[in-house]
Amino acid sequence: MTTKEAGASYPSAARISDSPCYLQYSASLKCLEEFGSDKSKCQDHFDVYKECKKKEREARLERNKTRSLFS
Repeated sequence: MTTKEAGASYPSAARISDSPCYLQYSASLKCLEEFGSDKSKCQDHFDVYKECKKKEREARLERNKTRSLFS
């Protein structure tokens, strides 16, 4: 199996830009830049990113449940 084929089944988020949550991550950083690191003004962005990462983790765990190390 090639790396490309493996990536199709089990996407890697070794780089943040490969993550399904990259847009939420970028929006959080942009907000911080815009408001001069005033985190309170960006809480909504942080919450959306946190929820995305939670769903991403749950999906990965679910995929791994059905995966076998011996197949």
